Amino acid sequence: MPKYSEVMQDKRIKLVILVLITSLTTAIHYGWLTDWLFGHIHWLHVLHSRFCYIPIVIAASWFGLRGGVYSATAISMLLLPYLFSSISKEGDLTLELVEIFFYYAIGILIGALVDRELRARQKHEKTQLHLERSQRLSLVGQMAAGVAHEIKNPLASIKGALEILGDEKVARLDQDEFREIGFREIKRIDSTISEFLEFARPKETRKQKLDLSTSLETSLKQLQPQVTKVGMQLQSSIDRGVYVLGDQEKLHQAFLNLLLNAIDASQAGNSISIGLEHNSSREVVLSISDSGKGMTPLEIGQAFDPFYTTKTSGTGLGLSIVKSIVEAHDGRIEMTSEAHKGTRVIITLPEINEQIWE
Repeated sequence: MPKYSEVMQDKRIKLVILVLITSLTTAIHYGWLTDWLFGHIHWLHVLHSRFCYIPIVIAASWFGLRGGVYSATAISMLLLPYLFSSISKEGDLTLELVEIFFYYAIGILIGALVDRELRARQKHEKTQLHLERSQRLSLVGQMAAGVAHEIKNPLASIKGALEILGDEKVARLDQDEFREIGFREIKRIDSTISEFLEFARPKETRKQKLDLSTSLETSLKQLQPQVTKVGMQLQSSIDRGVYVLGDQEKLHQAFLNLLLNAIDASQAGNSISIGLEHNSSREVVLSISDSGKGMTPLEIGQAFDPFYTTKTSGTGLGLSIVKSIVEAHDGRIEMTSEAHKGTRVIITLPEINEQIWE
């Protein structure tokens, strides 16, 4: 939205332009320019008198009804000396009065249309702002409900663990177990709150030269123990020397989120395929495919919506955050899936030439 000072500066510039155009058309109407160049020619004067409509039309277009009326009044006042001279020469003011009538008619008509259009635009903007405010309030409500839901269960576990730890009759081994439960649930709450904060107030994206191949391999190594533990396999095909302009921390977060989703959707014995390659359009294409339960077309359509999830637990913000990260890197994300056959996520990012950065 333009600042007040910028709006006033724009108005001043328009007023100066209007004054210049009005002065020029008045000079043409009086013949100060045309008579000097061509001599006094009646039909040329009649033609040039129509130029007085130009500043009226411009003023009405820029400032609405008020501008059109003010401009028509200014033109009429400037033409009064010419009218008085016409009385002494011809004695008939009919044509000049009709001309002035049309000045006002044009100014009022165009100004009224512009004002109506402006009111319609303002009404639309007000409606849009109200809709956006309602959506934000709805989102806040969803966030509050999501936070409450995700924190309620861990708090219940922590409460139960503390009650047991407070019982002196509980064996030391059992105390260690419930102490571990408490720490695990606290970590879960911290993770949930961090995810909500990342969605509501994302950190600034700091782009720099990034070897995406190495970053992706780091993410795979981090998850390899978890994948092996649940009896799955990671199959990767990663091109070397793939560079992008990106935020390493945010892209790493996006990779982990997508890989964890693929793991959650798969079963023991399934494999997850990861690919990273260049395409013919000097873009980087990252693909993550699983052979898990898949998604229906309706679920795919809502997959990137905040708070939507098909899991029994979770905030439903993961894919939404991933999408915002990809878009912050001028990329795009697509998802294809088929129920009971698996899901494929494709991220496309602009590539940079490594030699430029040497």
